[in-house]
Amino acid sequence: MFDKSFESLRLNLLELLKSKHEWLLSGKEYADLPESIRGAIEEQQNSSERFISWIQIAILVVFSVLYTMAPKTSPIGAEFEPVPIFLGTYFVFACLRLYLSYTSRLAHWILFLSILVDMGLLLGLIWSFHLQYMQPPSFYLKSPTLLYIFIFIALRALRFEPGYVLLSGIVGAAGWLLLMVLAILDESGRSVITNDYVIYLTSNSVLIGGELDKMISILVVTFILTLAISRARRLMVRSIVDGRTAESLSLFIPEGVASQIEKSDGPLINAQTETREASILFVDLTSFTSLAESLPPENLIAVLNEYFLLISGPIERNHGVINQFQGDAILASFNLPTEDPDHASSAISAALEIQRVLHEYQFEGGITLSTRTGINTGTVVGGFIGTPVRLSYTVYGDSVNIASRLQVLSKQYNTANLVSFRTMQLCDHERFAFKKKGSEILRGRTHPIVFYEASAK
Repeated sequence: MFDKSFESLRLNLLELLKSKHEWLLSGKEYADLPESIRGAIEEQQNSSERFISWIQIAILVVFSVLYTMAPKTSPIGAEFEPVPIFLGTYFVFACLRLYLSYTSRLAHWILFLSILVDMGLLLGLIWSFHLQYMQPPSFYLKSPTLLYIFIFIALRALRFEPGYVLLSGIVGAAGWLLLMVLAILDESGRSVITNDYVIYLTSNSVLIGGELDKMISILVVTFILTLAISRARRLMVRSIVDGRTAESLSLFIPEGVASQIEKSDGPLINAQTETREASILFVDLTSFTSLAESLPPENLIAVLNEYFLLISGPIERNHGVINQFQGDAILASFNLPTEDPDHASSAISAALEIQRVLHEYQFEGGITLSTRTGINTGTVVGGFIGTPVRLSYTVYGDSVNIASRLQVLSKQYNTANLVSFRTMQLCDHERFAFKKKGSEILRGRTHPIVFYEASAK
């Protein structure tokens, strides 16, 4: 019974330590990130460590210059000057850490050791002042160099790991406590403790309350920075995840729609739709059935992906937006959701460029492909459709249906493209020529549609 209770206590303690370790160093959210993102964060952390090292080296240089310029009160000809020794030692250590940060990722134990050495050398430097200036130990407690402890703690906040900030603050406060104890235990036998604030400020006496105030200030600043870094790290991780999600989302929806999603406050299904005149381009692969019969499924998918990559270029270069991949067909819109005042000309230019690119290109195995396109211009609605838990963005309206029907009719009229009268009317006639191919009453309509074949001049 006792053994079970002890084992349960041990496991609970280990779990507590593990959770605190995760919070102090990285955070649980960090462990759930993909390896590629963790690698990017670690590289950023390493960059921060290099920045910290450079700042510390700069501080050392400034401190050395100030020390060199300051008048010396040590006896003339004194051989032992501890301040330059501490400054030189710390400079060597800072350069070594800087070198390691450039050549490899710094392990946690190196960073912990670095913090101990940072604070140890700084506190050792402060302690050495009474030797340098031939004063009793309590002399160093008045040193304004104490402020560098706060600087060293703040530098640790450049990494998004609260544990290093916390360790710096605890070591700094503990070090100052040790310095106070050493000053009180002065072997001269004199009582250095005082309760008089004026005497404390004007002599080498020690006011314990005053020194405790310094330690409390160090700890309070440390805990505030620790909490701030912890919250900032959670926000950083969430921002990275959101950014990665947005990147992935951009593969499925147009960039303009992604911008709408970022600005949307409520459910996307309730997001406002856009209605405007736009040009719709339908692109369909000819002889797809025979291609599917002649190729193994994995080869067919590879050819289709290569084909889609090839023809998406002309659409995007002409300011079009691919809304849907429908089997071997593509539905693209011009002027919705991305504005394009010359959308009719852009749609025709994209269709003709697709024909030209495919005519000059051979797929693996010597396969050549061709397309037929239908283009129509009219009022179109763009928005999200589906359910609150599964949505897709599309453009819809009668004008979209007409573009689809024109693409189907292009085979009957033995042409690579058909464009509607409205598209022909709006486009730049200095760039394109049109040949009337006919007119038909399309299925579901009562009035005939006049259509043309477009070509470049």
